[in-house]
Amino acid sequence: MSQRLTRPLRTVPAEDGRPDDAPSPGRDAAAHAAREVIELLEVLWNKGRDMTSSAPVSSSQLRVLYILERDQPINLRTLGEVLGSAPSSVSRMCDRLDALGFIERSPSSASRRELELRLSSRGDSYLKTLRGRREAALLDVISSMPPAERAALAAGLSSFRLAVADTEPEQRAAGDGRVRSAGSA
Repeated sequence: MSQRLTRPLRTVPAEDGRPDDAPSPGRDAAAHAAREVIELLEVLWNKGRDMTSSAPVSSSQLRVLYILERDQPINLRTLGEVLGSAPSSVSRMCDRLDALGFIERSPSSASRRELELRLSSRGDSYLKTLRGRREAALLDVISSMPPAERAALAAGLSSFRLAVADTEPEQRAAGDGRVRSAGSA
């Protein structure tokens, strides 16, 4: 999971007049419910991942695939910055993904000293299959909910996504698809 998401989410003004960071029964209950849902989603996600390939990737490698899908092409240094990992760790992880055929490395058009990383067609296919299986598992659960509760879930998740985006401005800026290096990130 992203190291950037380990810090607390920003607080919102309380309707009951309490300070933003004061304990709130509604906020605490929402955090508890979100934690429980995340734990359930982890089970569903792993079930979907286990069914997609005889060579599933680790969570860290999966995160690299997601980053490459969103930000390709990208160089190793920038990938390391996004991951918050040491260059040697990122390089080894990319070696394993390259061996699986999930990523491609090519010389950079901007610098002869850099390599650009891209998601390969096999990596793209893996992500599509993984997402399809995960979505099917979610649809099985969500379809058993009453329509009003499904609508409330969609609205709540949309608000949650926006709150996370507000706490991560560098993520929004990173999604432009250009090759970035440490000086341009």
